[in-house]
Amino acid sequence: MVWVPWSRAPPDPPVTFYQAHGPREECGVVGVFAPTADVAHLAYYALHALQHRGQESAGIATSDGSRLTLHKRLGLVGQVFDEERLTELDGADGRDTRLAIGHTRYSTTGSNTLPNVQPVYAASDLGELMLGHNGNLLNATWLRDEMGEQGVQFATASDTEVLARFIAHAPGRTWAQRIERAFHRLSGAYTFTMLTANALIAARDPLGFRPLVLGRFPGVVGGWAVASETVALDAMGATFVRDVEAGEILTIDETGVQSHRPQIRGPGERLCVFEFVYLARPDSVVDRQLVSESRRRMGTQLAIEHPADADLVIPVPDSAIPAAIGYAEQLGLPYREGLIKSRYVGRTFIQPAQASREQAVRMKFNPLPEVLAGQRVVVVDDSIVRGTTTGPIVALLRRAGAREVHVRIHSPPMEYPCYMGVDTGRRTELIAATHTVEEIRELIGADSLGYLSQEGLMAAVGGRQHARCTACFDGNYPVDVPLDVDKFALERG
Repeated sequence: MVWVPWSRAPPDPPVTFYQAHGPREECGVVGVFAPTADVAHLAYYALHALQHRGQESAGIATSDGSRLTLHKRLGLVGQVFDEERLTELDGADGRDTRLAIGHTRYSTTGSNTLPNVQPVYAASDLGELMLGHNGNLLNATWLRDEMGEQGVQFATASDTEVLARFIAHAPGRTWAQRIERAFHRLSGAYTFTMLTANALIAARDPLGFRPLVLGRFPGVVGGWAVASETVALDAMGATFVRDVEAGEILTIDETGVQSHRPQIRGPGERLCVFEFVYLARPDSVVDRQLVSESRRRMGTQLAIEHPADADLVIPVPDSAIPAAIGYAEQLGLPYREGLIKSRYVGRTFIQPAQASREQAVRMKFNPLPEVLAGQRVVVVDDSIVRGTTTGPIVALLRRAGAREVHVRIHSPPMEYPCYMGVDTGRRTELIAATHTVEEIRELIGADSLGYLSQEGLMAAVGGRQHARCTACFDGNYPVDVPLDVDKFALERG
């Protein structure tokens, strides 16, 4: 394996991050098999499209059929890679690079340090592998302890390395057989892409918590791609073929695409419904549903359930824009932009240690007094997690002259933490778990507050409602979960 040097790259950016508005993200994965294309460049384009799924770090690994090359660092995709790095990954020394995987990360297990950046490496008797993972392994601590007793050594505090080494040391004559064996032991969410010397492998866990799609490159003989969202296929110039099914293992090599669907007992697919509310990009198609249309229907249903006597409707940009449009259309109210979001401050952004949360909100959003002054305003947002940013937004609107501020949320109250790859924190940190709607309204300083009902959300999302995970709203987890979540358990171990 070849490690592209980090020493020639710019210094790592600071790693103290401010809590994102809304739930903190998960991860994005991509895989490319294209014998006649610059696969690292294609993976780079895809990672840009998946930047919303994780802004702490990024990495790309490539293979020329005999050896693996890796470059990964802390930072945004555009900070981690430049033309020189991508050219090296694509085989500037004459190598015929044909395969690549890429990853954008938000650290849901383990801290945001360079060893934990993905893809991660593992070796076995079948050869070397690189792996990028979207999700959380609930039994990672037990599996690592078990493998440690067998002499397996670990270099990171990430559950992704546990996943990679568990697959590497599982019994089986092929990678698909080893992954199938792992399916029977792993618990949690683990959509992933995996790179070997001559194959791209992609898989979704049997419950399909996180999305994964398969695409094909038109005009590229034998060219295939997989990614967390369809927008990544669009960025690479690949055409959508189909969703990768829950519990499916794809092996892509020079012979084409082979699908392996092991029989795993369990409740069946449970795709996270919050992909539709907040996590996925609005221009993505998730489980055959265009996300922006799902969000617009959420806004329409929200207006039916919680109308407001108001003068105009504004969104908290960007994820709430379609829902705000749907809300305004249903009630016949003007839709306006009342908050302008800084395009240079992402979902997760660096905050000076001494800065207040109100100042952080002002860094991210700027109100338009000319639109808001003297108006009764409905502000639509996707969720309230801890409640610590909604209050400052309401205060910002009032200072800009809004006469009334009515908050509408196009998802139900989030009362339970997510253990499947979204960092929501502990239950005691979730404001809806400890306060009534009226108490939350008072805390955020709104004139009124309304949440979309769970029934309204599911109707708006559409599709296969039985195949959705709604545990963050109702506590009905499809698998056993720990009594409490410890993001740093593997480090403390």
